[in-house]
Amino acid sequence: MKNTIYLIIFLNLICFPILVSAISCSATPTIDSFPATWQGHYKGELQIYSPLGFQQSVEMQLEVSPTDSVGRWTWAITYGPDSLGGRRSYELLITDPDKGYYQIDEKNSIILDAHLLDNTLTSCFEVMGNLLIATYEKRDEEIIFTVVMSKAASPIMTGGEVMAGDTIPPVKVYPAANRQRAVLQRLK
Repeated sequence: MKNTIYLIIFLNLICFPILVSAISCSATPTIDSFPATWQGHYKGELQIYSPLGFQQSVEMQLEVSPTDSVGRWTWAITYGPDSLGGRRSYELLITDPDKGYYQIDEKNSIILDAHLLDNTLTSCFEVMGNLLIATYEKRDEEIIFTVVMSKAASPIMTGGEVMAGDTIPPVKVYPAANRQRAVLQRLK
């Protein structure tokens, strides 16, 4: 019983401030502030890391611009120097901006949910047995792009025991297998 109380206190100390921060720090996003305030062409180097350390660096660009369609923005990502072959011509769909809810349409039947929290657009999805969390964080004239990837099929199980009469919930841990990060500067 005592451990259950400690667990509840711990979760409240950790989760509640994060929830309050997400609610209070992210002004209610509107179509006028996002994605309009992100509009531009950004460029930087995507750094790719594995558990063995740095693996490679690839040029990356992001274009955020309005389209002719209401509620759709160009969200084009280009990897490498080939501006045609390396370009992913995605679109950002303005789904429910009052709730910070958007979607990224990859234009190939894949549509990823994305949520704007505290000036960071976050998408979490699974593809081909991999869990990915992708974030785009706007800071002044930069967008920090990050992807963390884990294998979905190989979680480490922990918890799930009774200790001193308290039932500890089982927890699945997904070791990070890959991390990608780019600091994208707005081009003038």
